[in-house]
Amino acid sequence: MLPRVALSLFLLLGLSACSEPSLPYLGPTGRILAFGDSLTAGKGAAKDEDYPTQLAKLCGCEVVNAGVSGEQTAEGRKRLPALLDEMQPDLLILLEGGNDILQGVPPQQIQDNLQQMLLDAQSMAVPVLLISVPQKNVFLQPAPFYKTLAKQNDSLFMNDVLSGLLSSPALKSDTVHLNAAGYQQLAAAIYRKLQHAGAF
Repeated sequence: MLPRVALSLFLLLGLSACSEPSLPYLGPTGRILAFGDSLTAGKGAAKDEDYPTQLAKLCGCEVVNAGVSGEQTAEGRKRLPALLDEMQPDLLILLEGGNDILQGVPPQQIQDNLQQMLLDAQSMAVPVLLISVPQKNVFLQPAPFYKTLAKQNDSLFMNDVLSGLLSSPALKSDTVHLNAAGYQQLAAAIYRKLQHAGAF
């Protein structure tokens, strides 16, 4: 009996140690800063069909769309601190790096820029949901450094969602951007992730 109890306790502790980070409850008064490039801005869809707008409808809270089309992580790294200071968000959704990957920026440089953004959020005690961007190949596999960053920074993390959506012709407007249906599904996936983490 005792060995079974000990084993159960060991497994329980192990599962707890491997569980994802939780978030503080945000509810309808929360403010989310959605930061990134054209995938956040909503390129490929009409006005108000971007994922931050769709997410706001689902969660009932404020979601600020801080997406800038064409931006690379070196530019985002410079832009983010002032936005964090101005907006004082309860959560940062970081979805950036696609333009770097398309332009052949070295992975370590992209990782370093994203790491600085994560540190900027940490310095203001703002939790982060980090979303992977696919590599530039036919299989659309997530760039591996996103997973490394999430682990190193104990960030909430979505690794395969964009790869899955961009693999469906019905959900994208071109090879690297979603359409309205794709952004709607991205928003729904993010909302489920935030619910699971305790934010809603």
